[in-house]
Amino acid sequence: MPNTNSSNSPNSASYQGVVYNIAIQSPLRRCFDYLPPVKHPTPLAGGVRVLVSFGRRQVIGIVVGCAAQSDLPKSKLKAILSVIDAAPLLPKTLMKVLHWAADYYHHPLGDVYSTALPSKLRTVQKPDRRNLGWQLVKQRESCANDVFGKAHRQRALFDYIRTNGPLTASEMAQSGFNSAALKGLKDKGLVESVELSPKLLQPFSALAASEYELSLNLEQQAAVDLIRASANTYQCFVLDGVTGSGKTEVYMRVMEDQLRAGKQCLVLIPEIGLTPQTIERFRKRFACPTVALHSGLNDSERFSGWQQAKSGAAGIILGTRSAIFTPMLHPGIIILDEEHDSSFKQQEGFRYSARDLSVMRAKEEKISVILGSATPSLESLANCRSNKFQHLALTKRAGEAVPAKLQLVDSSEQSLKHGFTEYTLGAIDQQLSSGGQVLVFINRRGFAPIVNCANCGWSAECEACNAQFTVHSKPAGLRCHHCGAAQRIPTCCPHCQSRDLTTAGIGTQQVESFLEQLFASTPVIRIDRDSTRRKNSLDEKLKLIKQGDPCLLIGTQMIAKGHHFPNISLVVILDADSGLFSADFRGLEHMAQTIVQVAGRAGREKRRGEVIVQSRHSSHEALVKLSSEPYYAYADYLLETRKASHMPPYSYLALVRAESTDFSNALRFLTDATTRANQLILASSLQVQTIGPTPAPMEKRAGRYRLQLLLKTTSRSQLHRLLSQLVPNLELIRLDSKSRWSLDVDPQDLI
Repeated sequence: MPNTNSSNSPNSASYQGVVYNIAIQSPLRRCFDYLPPVKHPTPLAGGVRVLVSFGRRQVIGIVVGCAAQSDLPKSKLKAILSVIDAAPLLPKTLMKVLHWAADYYHHPLGDVYSTALPSKLRTVQKPDRRNLGWQLVKQRESCANDVFGKAHRQRALFDYIRTNGPLTASEMAQSGFNSAALKGLKDKGLVESVELSPKLLQPFSALAASEYELSLNLEQQAAVDLIRASANTYQCFVLDGVTGSGKTEVYMRVMEDQLRAGKQCLVLIPEIGLTPQTIERFRKRFACPTVALHSGLNDSERFSGWQQAKSGAAGIILGTRSAIFTPMLHPGIIILDEEHDSSFKQQEGFRYSARDLSVMRAKEEKISVILGSATPSLESLANCRSNKFQHLALTKRAGEAVPAKLQLVDSSEQSLKHGFTEYTLGAIDQQLSSGGQVLVFINRRGFAPIVNCANCGWSAECEACNAQFTVHSKPAGLRCHHCGAAQRIPTCCPHCQSRDLTTAGIGTQQVESFLEQLFASTPVIRIDRDSTRRKNSLDEKLKLIKQGDPCLLIGTQMIAKGHHFPNISLVVILDADSGLFSADFRGLEHMAQTIVQVAGRAGREKRRGEVIVQSRHSSHEALVKLSSEPYYAYADYLLETRKASHMPPYSYLALVRAESTDFSNALRFLTDATTRANQLILASSLQVQTIGPTPAPMEKRAGRYRLQLLLKTTSRSQLHRLLSQLVPNLELIRLDSKSRWSLDVDPQDLI
């Protein structure tokens, strides 16, 4: 075993007598020892990249420390091949967070570093001396507006290049301009390419006062004052504001304080789809460089944004989950919007929580962090109760908007038309007739979730998953929403050859088709993952809605949060029952968050909003409480339920999963894992409960059988004591090449 007890970098006198601990991307949960490079006159600092020989490959590793000797004899150690960086890539504070994360999630440190770095820094890049940029053609610099017509994005890019150019395509993308706008300028002969010298990035200039501030109500002002009082020190605030209460204005007021002091703001949002509208609001408000970091950008664009953040050139860094690892030269504040959202928890590989890492990073950076939501997670509310976090409540909508009226409609004994009751259809017609917009929410893509045979009962199932195929009409076919498998829709039953095939249930496509026929004169706009695959299609649909004309909007989870639709006067939630009987103990919490977030799209300005929630179980205690009480009262009810059942946030969980193409192999691994866990618990007198092994609620996915072992305790320290002993034991259990296991600490998904 290598020696991983690292110390600070050695001085030059002892340089040749040390061993460097290198973090390498690998499934092995340890660092690797290497001798100093042969031709390098100075000690290596922690955080620099090095090229090393690893097995038969040459890979990049990160120096994380050094030691006087290794557990291996010197003759078996290899020397570092070369040093890539002159200085550490990441600040010490961020490196400490990465090491904490590797320990807390019991994950390989090399893989943690790999997750934190842009892909361009994980491999040796060939030098690219060409840096192609775009500038205005001099003869066309005074171009008249009539050249652009309705091409507003081209006009905006033209003005942006005139002010800031010449610019690379990557810099334009970071500023919110897509390739179509640049192509339009090229086709019009307005821009020309030019070879640029590499830019030396400089920290942005301190921000001047903004001209776009909105007036604050008393609750908003109190929240801003409390956050300002904690400037330059660590404090975690939970900004608990009802939808439309002006949380974003609170964010921007405290961001402005930091930007005026020359400090940077890191803002995390849950969905890529929210990026354009959020970045547009920031650019309108703040005259400082803003960059976006998310999976929708290519490697060069992400690397450019990362460089601007690291150098201090970007004042605002906006991103999704992985942006929490972005280095900042002058960190000022971290903001996590929609902090309750499950997308902040990584579900594959390094299973980290961006919410928890944002808190840990703020502690290390000695800055404040704001966790904002209209439906805060129970974990965050419990931390407020225990005074670990400070609770800031915004109970009123900003401006003249009033809370939408929520009404439960029992659909259990009614004849439904494609999922709608007669009452609901009448309410939709009334709102459209009065010039309003209507949002219909159904969190199910496709036309129908089931196709079956009326004669023998056969139903179309995905062979690779324990799941039904979903029927799609555009384009026609059967698709599995879990593994992506697709088939043609059968013309007859494969079992009895009957042609009497029917569909059951409804999806967004069926709702769209029905409403288009019923309200033929009203535009119907569907927003789901299928309808927004084409680049810029989501932006185009959102622009249509924001024009304010009467329309019917059909959507899934994509529109449940963050969007501001000022003219929506009615929200219809077709099926509110999915969370009532979920196999996941968080089902009631997630159901309530979805209903409240979707309901919050209605009545956000002067027009009074109405919300209809259809349910076959309208008398269920959870739905009754949610419809008659504010969310915080409902959350108190759930917290008491969790406390009585000893579930999070009043207990701590870790989930060991095994997946294999052979059910017996997965079961064998977890049976062995359970035995070892119970032995360690007994030997160390730990109060940890093992539950399993059991099949996962979805037992088979993408051709792999899935089983799990749940570890549960009321002591976080005891859970980690067990895991620190158990994980090395699990690595000793032999698995074939078609099997794998994983560990999820604080799992958010038990399905």
